[in-house]
Amino acid sequence: MERDEDNLLEDGNGIVVGESSKPIQSKDNSEPQLHGDDEEASALSSTLFLDHVGQVILTFNSDGLSWDKLHHSSINLDESICLGRKLAPKAATKIKFSDVYAVEFVDYGLVHEPNLLNGGRSLLGDDHEMYRFTVHGFQRSKTQSSLWVLAVYTFCHKDLQMCQMWVDRINASLNLELGRPRNLLVFVHPRSGKGSGCRTWETVAPIFSRAKVKTKVIVTQRAGQALHVMTSTSNKELYSYDGVVAVGGDGFFNEILNGFLSSRHKAPYPPSPSDISCPVDGNSSFIIHHGSSETVAETTSYQNEDQSPLLSSARQQNGSGFSNSRTEDGSCNTDQDCDLSFAKKQFRFGIIPAGSTDAIVMCTTGARDPITSALHIVLGNRVGLDIAQVVRWKTTPESKVEPYVRYAASFAGYGFYGDVIAESEKYRWMGPKRYDYAGTKVFLKHRSYEAEVAYIEVKSEEKNSTFERGRLSGWVRPLRSSNKSERVICRVNCTVCNKKTDQVSMGSPRSVPYPPPEETRWLRSKGRYLSIGAAIISCRNEKAPDGLVADAHLSDGFLHLILIKDCPHALYLWHLTQLAKRGGTPLNFKFVEHHKTTAFMFTSYGTESVWNLDGEPFQAHQLSAQVFRGLVSLFASGPEV
Repeated sequence: MERDEDNLLEDGNGIVVGESSKPIQSKDNSEPQLHGDDEEASALSSTLFLDHVGQVILTFNSDGLSWDKLHHSSINLDESICLGRKLAPKAATKIKFSDVYAVEFVDYGLVHEPNLLNGGRSLLGDDHEMYRFTVHGFQRSKTQSSLWVLAVYTFCHKDLQMCQMWVDRINASLNLELGRPRNLLVFVHPRSGKGSGCRTWETVAPIFSRAKVKTKVIVTQRAGQALHVMTSTSNKELYSYDGVVAVGGDGFFNEILNGFLSSRHKAPYPPSPSDISCPVDGNSSFIIHHGSSETVAETTSYQNEDQSPLLSSARQQNGSGFSNSRTEDGSCNTDQDCDLSFAKKQFRFGIIPAGSTDAIVMCTTGARDPITSALHIVLGNRVGLDIAQVVRWKTTPESKVEPYVRYAASFAGYGFYGDVIAESEKYRWMGPKRYDYAGTKVFLKHRSYEAEVAYIEVKSEEKNSTFERGRLSGWVRPLRSSNKSERVICRVNCTVCNKKTDQVSMGSPRSVPYPPPEETRWLRSKGRYLSIGAAIISCRNEKAPDGLVADAHLSDGFLHLILIKDCPHALYLWHLTQLAKRGGTPLNFKFVEHHKTTAFMFTSYGTESVWNLDGEPFQAHQLSAQVFRGLVSLFASGPEV
């Protein structure tokens, strides 16, 4: 989405764009007025000119700025006249410091008055140049609150010291705003999406410059370059930045995320499918009913259960005997500065959308808009994000067991999802349209796969299965009376994500990483599946406005396992069309299983097995996955209502 900055300024807070205006200058050299007996009081007011608006009284408050138009004898600037009738005066305008990202002195220059119904006559004399300073902030779009629009307010006065005093005072308040970044590492994917990565960065770069945020920009030249930079950069150097920003899509962010976590995240692996292959209660054999679920006892246990898995210690072992100090390739991490903590508190990731779907940005900001994302970053917003650790045990049926770790922030999918991403790789030259083309080809083939899935059973009060009213009783589940009303959609200041529990700690997978073995039950399902999906977040995007799971959360420590059993072609199409509808019910089918869980395992019974991890292909015959609650932080705040 490209937008000219000048066309972004709304007139809601006294800003008029695209109309002719006339220069004016004040006759008033009033001194700033302090309110109260104490000259150091925070309330300060001055008579200034607001460009395009007129003479105002600007007031400095503890939490922001406010201004009121002054009344003049010849015409009331606070009123509008239409056909001889006075219209209601506009309300006083204001902006909070939390919504201001920069203030700058812009020297001596023209000042413009609004269009007035007085024949174009200037009310305030012929002189029309003053000293000026500009306050940069944002407004929420009138049609979509999650979409943030740039707002610029230029105040003017004849006295240079007056303007400089206001600039200094506002800057002092902005410096008190906590968490705002000062130094960022930026990766730009030049061919992301429609090849707009560099153009997108050029659009938002002035925002970082005005906010006095230093940026080291790396435009990647080859696949895997960002992964290599993140992996090879020492902790000392990396943490000299306040965060890392990806200008690209979900796959590009996944590359950066894996480069960061592969050598720094220390945690036990989840159990492998072979760890629970033992018969229950010592029986020599047991039957897995086709298409049904069966309870299996967990055979793995974890030591040091009261410790966080985000430790730099290389001593902790997981139940499968693999050291949690091993990196993605299985080698031990020997970073010379491993004594640093996993991630300093202020370190965050940012995403400026320039990809094909940008699901992570849609879920964390509510808008697929580069300007909005850039504002979230410079304003220092923060939201925790669950991350799934995916361990591939075997690549093919004949492979040896060699654990290989990848991380996913939004989605892991097999079957239809894996086939689409693999097929789309052949058509990268088509840009984002390749997904529609590949998706159509894969859908027409209607392939299903024999596989086995095991997942941790979640207590009944934590389950989040979604069933809605349907019309075909043979294929559609009946309505559960209160389920829909009980949905809690993830929003700004989400109570679910912010909830602290004894069982779940931030940055850990539901304690360490599961409840004690005697409380853990694995459910196993075997059958033919059209697709298997694990949604870590709702995965909202323009093709699925509610996402795969509408009420999935950003940081609750759960993932949503969606098993689509083999079914007639027409019914699968119906399921997909429900995904594409706002308010649709894609989980409202008997061939769809939806399980809220903290970990799962997968084994393919075929020769081909390709997964989709955040939009990137990943071949795995046997894998396990576990979710870590709030493992990383993003420059975002969640979608607004």
